Amino acid sequence: MKQLTDAMLLLTNLNLASIKLNKKLDRSLGVHGISFSEYMALHFLAEQPSHTMSRIALAEALGMTASGVTRMLNPLEKIHLIEKQKNPRDARVSLVQLSDTGVSLYADASVTFKHFSEHLLSDLRQYQMESVLDVLKKL
Repeated sequence: MKQLTDAMLLLTNLNLASIKLNKKLDRSLGVHGISFSEYMALHFLAEQPSHTMSRIALAEALGMTASGVTRMLNPLEKIHLIEKQKNPRDARVSLVQLSDTGVSLYADASVTFKHFSEHLLSDLRQYQMESVLDVLKKL
């Protein structure tokens, strides 16, 4: 069997770290009834001035397919965190808006995420975090 190159090892370890981190984040945010992926959807919506994005733009921001985002959004709509709207200019474009309940839950979940992040990364020095961020920006 061929040995993995350094580049292959780096990508393999980044992927495994991402999987493990997502599981920990899911557990942490589970107290709010959402996963990390759902938190990120709420985050991107909250960042918009009107708390509204097209489903396609949200999928792009999350690195997901449009159908994957639709599957993720359905439960969020059922628990009133988001609302689906029709685009008045183009009926083919569906819009997603963060509801008032979603704004409130996002704010609470952000506190949890902040505490989790600071605890998890407490052993890293600022320059180490900056180095990792620099590497990730290049990928």
